[in-house]
Amino acid sequence: MHDTLSLLKKTPFPAISRSRLDTLQVNLGYKCNQSCLHCHVNAGPNRTEMMDADTLALIPQVLAARGLQTLDLTGGAPELHNGFRDLVKTARAQGVRVIDRCNLTVLFEPGRERLAEFLADQRVDIVASMPCYSAANVDKQRGDGVFDLSIAALQKLNSLGYGQPSSGLFLNLVYNPQGPSLPPEQRALEADYKRELLQHFGIVFNSLFALTNMPIQRFGSTLVSKGTFDAYIELLKSSYQQHNLSGVMCRNTVSVDWQGWLSDCDFNQQLGLPLGYSGLKRHLRELLHAPLDHQSIRVAGHCFGCTAGQGSSCGGALD
Repeated sequence: MHDTLSLLKKTPFPAISRSRLDTLQVNLGYKCNQSCLHCHVNAGPNRTEMMDADTLALIPQVLAARGLQTLDLTGGAPELHNGFRDLVKTARAQGVRVIDRCNLTVLFEPGRERLAEFLADQRVDIVASMPCYSAANVDKQRGDGVFDLSIAALQKLNSLGYGQPSSGLFLNLVYNPQGPSLPPEQRALEADYKRELLQHFGIVFNSLFALTNMPIQRFGSTLVSKGTFDAYIELLKSSYQQHNLSGVMCRNTVSVDWQGWLSDCDFNQQLGLPLGYSGLKRHLRELLHAPLDHQSIRVAGHCFGCTAGQGSSCGGALD
């Protein structure tokens, strides 16, 4: 796989700093039942990196110590971690909002047959990958048969109340472009998704998040192989919108990798960039005693992906 960090360091980005930390985004491990081209984590079925019990036990402690409002669980497929359910239950008992970044097909993995019911019982917000409402496009990006399983998963979640008006069970979908282009305008695309999924499959959901593909890991390496990396960076730079800086996720979120090391965001984590500019690795346990408010955020050329056009964060467009 091609390294993109050296290329990204050549592209300066405006300095930014943190506001108040309110979200802990935790990568529980890189094991996944899918291998998607756009995956910035390079996750897959053969990855073995998973968070150990000692690090997992720190998460509820940090949530309480820092008074954090949201626990955002990602992977890989976070649900494949054997400690996933206990962590969710503990966080919810503390009154913390929990987000599960779900690839949908994991709901049908052996041993996870009651996973959807568990998520509903715990009132976990689901952010679900759904790169298109077309079977051909989804299977091209994510693998044969993924679309049909994803539709079945969404229908099951709907039957449990997810996405239904006034249920309080939030189901949000995620769109990623199939190649080196910016996502289309989120509001119009959301309307298309809602119309097509309801008309053809009877599916409802709350919101669509349109995310820009980051030029790192598997996707970045593919761009380098095809000779389109520089052109994609130029597209992101030329589409930069300064007002998006105020809404980027790194200002109120810290990213935790499967070993407990901290980064300013999930993308920096995958580039091996530790928190801030000290050059020292900082661990989750430090948050038991030390806040991160107002510290400088480590930036590089990939940050244009979050600020280009309508903007892009883990919660979708910023405009």
